[in-house]
Amino acid sequence: MNTESGIKLDQETPKPVTGGELNSWRRGFTPQAEIWNGRMAMFGLAVGLTCLIVLHNFVGS
Repeated sequence: MNTESGIKLDQETPKPVTGGELNSWRRGFTPQAEIWNGRMAMFGLAVGLTCLIVLHNFVGS
């Protein structure tokens, strides 16, 4: 442990994550939850922009 910064330097390296594990549905502060959060955010943006474009084309002019 580095006494100046309080960081443990003797930790083992993290294990690589498999593709099936990345797509699993896990709750909490996990990498899987962050991936699904990003996917749902992009889906919401795509749906919102599509609705705006469709409404603008049919209602706008």
